[in-house]
Amino acid sequence: MKKIGLLGGMTWGSTIEYYRLLNEETRNRLGGLHSCKILLDSVDFAEFRELISKDDWVSVGTKLAQAGLNVEAGGADMVLIGANTMHRVADTVQGALEIPVIHIADAIAAKANELNVKKLGLLGTAFTMEQDFISKPLAEKYDLEIITPNEDDRSVVHNSIFDEFAHGKFLDSTRKEYLRVIAALKENGAEAVVLGCTEIGLLLKSTECGVPLIDTVQAHVDAALDKAIV
Repeated sequence: MKKIGLLGGMTWGSTIEYYRLLNEETRNRLGGLHSCKILLDSVDFAEFRELISKDDWVSVGTKLAQAGLNVEAGGADMVLIGANTMHRVADTVQGALEIPVIHIADAIAAKANELNVKKLGLLGTAFTMEQDFISKPLAEKYDLEIITPNEDDRSVVHNSIFDEFAHGKFLDSTRKEYLRVIAALKENGAEAVVLGCTEIGLLLKSTECGVPLIDTVQAHVDAALDKAIV
């Protein structure tokens, strides 16, 4: 089995999910006492949040690339950036490394293909919903149509991520808001909804929503293990 370098801490709650799923899925695939070979570089998210608030994505890219170099030096064969929003600097990270970065958009597309859907609702931070570092590769490489909530609902989703999920808060009132937002996306033609923030899957379960969900943590893990287990 190849070794996976995981860039985590963004937030640590979702990094726990990455670690759990990487190991559970490895056991499911290989059986017995098998677990995943993982090198983790867990960053201080407060430092990244401050840089993002200043729109200093150059420094974000530099810091995350250094984390990638750390796991590469430790023997990782590939890298997972354990956050959707941080794929804003995925090209910077990849440019610093000799080993491949497994892009989360490719993982999303693989799940969309499994579901045989072409029109996806996208939830996440404002950066993920309003910029094109996720939607552009999905559209250009995989011919997928991406829709997002209206402006007010984008604010609801964005604020919940930074004000609640990043602090470990998952409220029933917020869950109800998400179900409303997802229902509106479905009404607008979404055949599946991408949980494009790695914490949203801690709030919602697919059975609640009336539409298939693509949990990007699970999708990312599956994509990495497809390459790691050979």
